[in-house]
Amino acid sequence: MTTANQTTSTNGSESCNTMVEGGNLRQRATDAAQRVKPFLSRMQFFTMVELCQGEEGNHFLKMFIDLAQCIDTMPKTYEQDGLGEKALAHLHYFMGASDWFVLEKDIEGGTEQAFGYAILNGDVQCAELGYISIEEITQCGAELDLYFNALTLAAIKKQRRSN
Repeated sequence: MTTANQTTSTNGSESCNTMVEGGNLRQRATDAAQRVKPFLSRMQFFTMVELCQGEEGNHFLKMFIDLAQCIDTMPKTYEQDGLGEKALAHLHYFMGASDWFVLEKDIEGGTEQAFGYAILNGDVQCAELGYISIEEITQCGAELDLYFNALTLAAIKKQRRSN
């Protein structure tokens, strides 16, 4: 298996392509990684690329594919409008005691203006629904929860209140 060469690219595309040379799983993971990349912090992306080279490489290759499918199929802005507490959060970001649950991705497919539920500094009483810049929170170090399963807004609120 080839090792990722992160020094050849400042944007990670070449390292990801090097990482997944050969094989159908590897090619699908390469394509998926480029779709997932805007939704990850730079450090998290490069860490996942590096982990694709290790003992658990296939697990992380599949993770890129699964994340891409989740992001590709999740609702866009306004598609869950009117669902209230039944709206599903598809992505969860965290940093310190802060959490962001993304219900809808940007209508343009980007990361500038997603809609979700934010709990800042663990303050559940002041948590609120609103627009979230995924680009901004990942630049500040927030990480995508790689093992998050979609939850309703009601389930998230209930879970957080009981903590």
